[in-house]
Amino acid sequence: MINEVSPQVIVDGVAPLHPVISPDGRWIAYTAATIGRKERHPSSAIWVAATDGSSSPKKLTAGTAKDSLPRWASDSGSLFFGSDRMKPGTVQLHRISLDGGEAQALTTGKSGISHYLPLADDRVVAVVAADEPTGEDEHDAKVWGEQAPYGRLRLLDLDTGVWRVVDGLGDRHVVDVTQCPDGRLAVLSRATPEFDPFSPTGELHVVEVKTGDVQDLGQTAMEASSPTWWNPGGVWHVCYLATTPPGPVGGRAVFDLIVPESGAAGEHRNLTSGMSVCPSGLAQIADGPPLALFADGLDTAIYRLDPETRRFQWLSSVTGLAGALTACHSGELVAALVSTPYEPMNVHAGPPAGRLIRISDTRPELRALRWGTQERLSYSASDGLELDGLLILPAGRGRQDGPFPLVTLVHGGPYDRFADRFMLGMGLSGQWFATAGYAVFLPNPRGGEGHGHAFAAAVAGAVGMDEWTDIVSGIDLLIADGVADPDRLGIGGWSHGGFMAAWAVGQTGRFKAAVMGAGISDWGMLVATGELGTLEAGLGGSCGWEGTGPHRHDELSPVSYASKIRTPVLILHGEDDTNVPVAQATYFHRALRRYGVAHEFVVYPREGHAIQERHHQLDVLRRTRAWFDRWLADPASDHA
Repeated sequence: MINEVSPQVIVDGVAPLHPVISPDGRWIAYTAATIGRKERHPSSAIWVAATDGSSSPKKLTAGTAKDSLPRWASDSGSLFFGSDRMKPGTVQLHRISLDGGEAQALTTGKSGISHYLPLADDRVVAVVAADEPTGEDEHDAKVWGEQAPYGRLRLLDLDTGVWRVVDGLGDRHVVDVTQCPDGRLAVLSRATPEFDPFSPTGELHVVEVKTGDVQDLGQTAMEASSPTWWNPGGVWHVCYLATTPPGPVGGRAVFDLIVPESGAAGEHRNLTSGMSVCPSGLAQIADGPPLALFADGLDTAIYRLDPETRRFQWLSSVTGLAGALTACHSGELVAALVSTPYEPMNVHAGPPAGRLIRISDTRPELRALRWGTQERLSYSASDGLELDGLLILPAGRGRQDGPFPLVTLVHGGPYDRFADRFMLGMGLSGQWFATAGYAVFLPNPRGGEGHGHAFAAAVAGAVGMDEWTDIVSGIDLLIADGVADPDRLGIGGWSHGGFMAAWAVGQTGRFKAAVMGAGISDWGMLVATGELGTLEAGLGGSCGWEGTGPHRHDELSPVSYASKIRTPVLILHGEDDTNVPVAQATYFHRALRRYGVAHEFVVYPREGHAIQERHHQLDVLRRTRAWFDRWLADPASDHA
């Protein structure tokens, strides 16, 4: 029996992904993926479980390759899935019987596939795949707009093995497809495979499967996903999730439009405007109104769209974090990935207005361990705004045993949140620090999700300002309550949380140690080199080409305050990060060297924005805890 929380215990396990309920509501298929990638090639398997929990989950594929994204045939008797078993890194479409046996490969093209959707007649699959390479004009020059292959919508005939391209979409890159009960397809596309920050070019189309005819429904809001059909009063609509305009600050919303019989589409109407919760997922229910997941403070709620008012109505709440909502054809059963305060992410299922029960059990070994007590926090910001967050006490200790060294962990995004879920992970992990004797503060400052559009949009052009004082207010509360030792404070985070850690040490000397994981040090440089380009100016406030300055982004960049930093900083970054390029870390490292600040600079080869290789994940866990141990040790202890 495991009796100690080690890095290996955290990393060596599997996590469920991509749950999908069978049309008849009897089964759930899902992916079980290894957490720490032992080799460069990731692996995962397809599992199936009964929705009523009457039998143990059954493993359908061996998991020696990357088998993922299961989708049911309409008769609920077989599953389609993507796998790179034929060639690592190239995904092909496969099909397997619910009874198991050998999977049948349905595609073999050199380019593989990027998305697919089995259609209702079980004879055709909508497949998104790039054109096959011709070998002509081969070169390794990287031409913008030509680097990534275009995903073309193709209709694969399962009887003949022949597929045809939907020509009416022209040179559009297809990103998502959903079928209407009447047979038509809703298709989301954008102008190029590369994200173009200058020109949000997402569009919505309707495709007739038999003829291939395309009806264009106009430009979507940014980062559109999850197209969902519904039919109030005999008129078809399409809903989708997208970032609220003008973007990217303000979070997600549900947009809806009527699909006209002919001609141009009307307004893309925001159905979640004014709500104090934030949509995070949509599920189609035959031709009825869609279901949706909403981030609701520290919890998650299931809502249904009211066809009369065109507003979402609450059905039930799920403690903690729920995601990846899926529903059977009738909508009587739903499933989602759920994590509660002391249970890791698992597949849960049940009626949308009732209680969801756990179906999978991917990490039973974790129940043998002792974890820190997790508390919900509610407090006010300095300007009176109501905030929430979490506190994890050291394992085996209570508030009366304080004060404790406090590590404040800041979430990424900033459009993200700490829900009341099990805080154990491969990076800056709350329970990992709590088992080492630290109290851990997990704040939800403004800019995150779960409290509506205005709360999320409050950081537009103002990162590091009010959201920073929101965090300070929580720390001060914990000091006043006798939980936190004011002389042993640490702070850390990944991505936007890494930015906040770097920002914090330039604003105050209160912290004795900081960890900057994949963080932003200069917003102007991020506009120039990051994936989102000029959209980052929505957070940083300006672009470098807007005259000679002074620029708002310089005022909001941690590197501008390097001369004031005295706190030791651990800098961690993936070498191949394209979201926040490693130059951000290098710049901050050079600034700290210039001013003689104690720090370590660690770069992980082959890693992107998230650390995935097992030995790197183990290093992050060990290194971050050792960093805080070094600088937050009790001065009265023998080893101080």
